[in-house]
Amino acid sequence: MEISGSAAIVTGAASGIGAAVARQLAGAGATVLVADVQDDKGQALADELGGAFAHVDVTETAQVQAAVDRASELGSLRILVNSAGIGPAARTVGRDGSYDSAHDLELYKKVIAINLIGTFDMIRIAGTAMSRLEPLDSGERGAIVNMASVAAFDGQIGQAAYSSSKGGIVGLTLPVARDLAAIAVRVNTVAPGLIDTPIYGEGEQAEELKARLGESVLFPKRLGAPDELASMVLECLRNSYLNASVVRVDGGIRMPPK
Repeated sequence: MEISGSAAIVTGAASGIGAAVARQLAGAGATVLVADVQDDKGQALADELGGAFAHVDVTETAQVQAAVDRASELGSLRILVNSAGIGPAARTVGRDGSYDSAHDLELYKKVIAINLIGTFDMIRIAGTAMSRLEPLDSGERGAIVNMASVAAFDGQIGQAAYSSSKGGIVGLTLPVARDLAAIAVRVNTVAPGLIDTPIYGEGEQAEELKARLGESVLFPKRLGAPDELASMVLECLRNSYLNASVVRVDGGIRMPPK
């Protein structure tokens, strides 16, 4: 699918993988709506890219709809990239045997609400807008890429909530792609491994941690770069025969229990 001339929404676009995707989309000629809860960073990136910013909490359907309407004003909304997400860690059962020390249920629900339900809400609303467009010469109306994680397959200790949410994204890829085939919209998912984003912090200790983590990668023995993830996202958008697929971009890592 041709990216140039399309409007695109990228959630979680103010930093990390989402920002890298937004920059590459803009470089390919798309007009990008930066959707995030980080207002200052999001607006700065939108200004840099010549796009627009929308404050979007993906758990709020009204904000999702407003973002889709705003993106549709920028051009034909044919691209959605779902990159918003959180990943707190907690063990299922606490060490002291008390009920109070078990995994906080509200935290579990929050992770599912943002990572999984928020992704689906964006898909159903943006997909509806795409369904009203005229098809391109390729026959497509649009394309959607979701961000999962290798934790969907190799969840570590403390990742029950995060792995559940990302496993849900993997699980919805095929049925949603089948649903949206009726409106000529493709759906694919990218599952990143260990990626060098701001979650690791800055400074000497952060660099030492990233170097240690990189040793567990099959090859190359380093963390991935956000641009390497973003390039796969763009391939999923461009390649008109890629549909209903989940692609790991992880240097071959298989995560250990901890």
